[in-house]
Amino acid sequence: MGSAFNILIYSGDSIRAKDAAIATFKMIDTLNEIYSDYLPQSELNRLCKTSGKGEWVNISEPLFAVLQASLRASEISFGSFDVTMGPVIRLWRKARREKKLPENDSLKLARQLVSFKYIEFDALRQSVRLMKAGMQLDLGGIAKGEAAQRAYWRLSDLGFPYSLIDAGGDIVAGEVPPEVDGWKIAINLPGEDEFMNRQLLLHNKAVATSGDMYQYIELNGNHYSHIIDPVSGYALTTSRNVTVIANEGANADWLATACSILPIRKARRIIKKSAAELQITILKNDKPYFYRSRGFTSYFK
Repeated sequence: MGSAFNILIYSGDSIRAKDAAIATFKMIDTLNEIYSDYLPQSELNRLCKTSGKGEWVNISEPLFAVLQASLRASEISFGSFDVTMGPVIRLWRKARREKKLPENDSLKLARQLVSFKYIEFDALRQSVRLMKAGMQLDLGGIAKGEAAQRAYWRLSDLGFPYSLIDAGGDIVAGEVPPEVDGWKIAINLPGEDEFMNRQLLLHNKAVATSGDMYQYIELNGNHYSHIIDPVSGYALTTSRNVTVIANEGANADWLATACSILPIRKARRIIKKSAAELQITILKNDKPYFYRSRGFTSYFK
């Protein structure tokens, strides 16, 4: 999934903990072979090759579950999160490599393939049909959070609930060790030094941060984020850093992406509907301005 995964386990038995970690990493490798859009023979890419053929394709439980979660996310987020964005995202990946904006005609054609409404589900047969030829699914805004959550569930099943999973910054913090108040999670914020090192104290929660601090390109005097608006097909040009605390990893992951795109008013609505907490940092004239949902600061250490 393009990111390093780290596992932290609290245990008095280092041998059993090591064995559990190895088993969990193997499961993560399997999920990567399911979710990745980089691996040519991933289950996701094999599914995409059937697009437009009218075929119902039986898929694995992890892929079916993450696609159903993605559908719900698209509906809740006013379409600001959409896993059918693959064709558009690939154009912007090329743009970052070549340092050249995508051509308008290419973007227009790619956008015609984008809509979660082109995915049909058969829950009884655990099958999916991609209705439009040329569709390419991209799980980049949800797969790491889902994989981190599944990794934590696996460790818990193996007898290690005192664990934390870090999937390239998408974090699932489980039960906390005895006499510990919570897992300490630092969040990087843009702006003045005094804002750069706030810590959250979490247990049985997931947290994800999305923004353009590291992945962006500068072209023609504009700052283009790696986050793409499904409505316009264009990369975001406004600087916004978003942190979401949610009950599960997949929810924290996609909510952070959606709230990077939506106006703050709509971001507040989906955060409330999702029983999550939100912090948005907007940089204006090198000064940070914050919006926080009511319960967010309760997690500050």
